[in-house]
Amino acid sequence: MAGLNQDVAVLAKKKQASKTWMVLDNEGEKRVLEVDKYAIMHRVGIHARDLRILDPLLSYPSTILGRERAIVLNLEHIKAIITADEVFLRNPADEFVIPFVEELCRRLPTKGSDSLGHEGSEGEGKELDGPGKGATWSPQHEKQDDNTPGKDAPPFEFRALEVALEAICSFLDARTTELETNAYPALDELTKKISSRNLDRVRKLKSSMTRLNARVQKVRDELEQLLDDDDDMADLFLTRKRGDGSSSPTGSSDAPTSPTIASRASWVSKGTGAISLNHGTATATDSDDVEELEMLLEIDSTLNKLTTLREYIDDTEDYINIQMTVRRKNKFRAAVL
Repeated sequence: MAGLNQDVAVLAKKKQASKTWMVLDNEGEKRVLEVDKYAIMHRVGIHARDLRILDPLLSYPSTILGRERAIVLNLEHIKAIITADEVFLRNPADEFVIPFVEELCRRLPTKGSDSLGHEGSEGEGKELDGPGKGATWSPQHEKQDDNTPGKDAPPFEFRALEVALEAICSFLDARTTELETNAYPALDELTKKISSRNLDRVRKLKSSMTRLNARVQKVRDELEQLLDDDDDMADLFLTRKRGDGSSSPTGSSDAPTSPTIASRASWVSKGTGAISLNHGTATATDSDDVEELEMLLEIDSTLNKLTTLREYIDDTEDYINIQMTVRRKNKFRAAVL
């Protein structure tokens, strides 16, 4: 009996230690896993300290870590582990995470996959008209004519990372817009009527703005550091490190040699084998950084909104202080008279 109770206690402890993860693969399929931290650490090849920053109960700043077999992503509510062919996501039922999951399911599958060819298989063998007359139609023929075949897609890990960064930028921008919507009318109301209620309302909004500004700045710094450091970018290139034929036999890293590596993704000029988060040509040119800059500009735009709001709050505070000083002087003058 004692042995049975001990076994039940062990099972209960294991169940309590298990965490819920949602796993999305490169076909956009998702499934839910109930596993403990050791199973996750073994599966993706990370240490306990890396897994700890994804704990929703602990407060860690926004971080993007490149490991040998995984990318550890802690950006606000998005806490994920990205491998070369899977995304492990914590808190998939969170109201802010659900839209991110939906976007991953939409964008992770490579366009021009097998479903494209097999769905239209009843027309296979049909003779083509026009300039290609005499040739035989096949799903492969249609893929070659498509501008977005699977071989042109960026590596899985970069598609997932790009979706996460875009989601965080959009989330923070939405929070900023929401704060602006509440703050500007409250500030205008305070200038019209100075009261304890209005002052307390503005004080709370200012505190919210300060916290949000720190969060946005941290994400901005993390993104800029990532894009500026070629070594960090190389650490994120999991497909290459896994050896999916992306390296040439001579060890050269000047250009991709496998169709699984995106020819639309640009390579850094130092030849480290790192891949940037933009879609461009396979050579390093000035235009290759366009989408990187767009992502930075988006987060900078959010910071500019918060800066403008802070200046407006400071101006309102100066105005209120002047008004209060005038009132005190008038009361003092009336008391003297």
